[in-house]
Amino acid sequence: MSNILQTQTTSFKTELYTGVHNLATNTLKIALYTAAADLNEATTVYTTSGEVSGGGYVAGGATLTGVTISSSGYTAFVDFADVVFNASVTARCALIYNVTQGNKSIAVLDFGSDKTSTNFTITMPANTWTKSPLPTK
Repeated sequence: MSNILQTQTTSFKTELYTGVHNLATNTLKIALYTAAADLNEATTVYTTSGEVSGGGYVAGGATLTGVTISSSGYTAFVDFADVVFNASVTARCALIYNVTQGNKSIAVLDFGSDKTSTNFTITMPANTWTKSPLPTK
């Protein structure tokens, strides 16, 4: 049984306080997963278990670019350029992780249901506290 929860992972939050992650300079990736994945607040590192395959998808996902870190009021958030996977896949969720720091997990994005596409695109919302995929408050 899968356990998918959209969240910043607990390990990521802890590692921020110890200076492990630098989202502005580290290499970050996003990988796609099926509904069989087990990704939630307890996820600590990138895993191939439940990752989509076939259709031109490359294991490990895509590198995130265009990192923008901002804040508004008491909320900090990060945004990335939209990601296009040139692959025919069905995905239920994604994992953002830090390659530079041993593939440590950052966040799980839950799409709410299976999404199928021939050019799978993840459109990052506007960088505001109400729409950012990774708000912290």
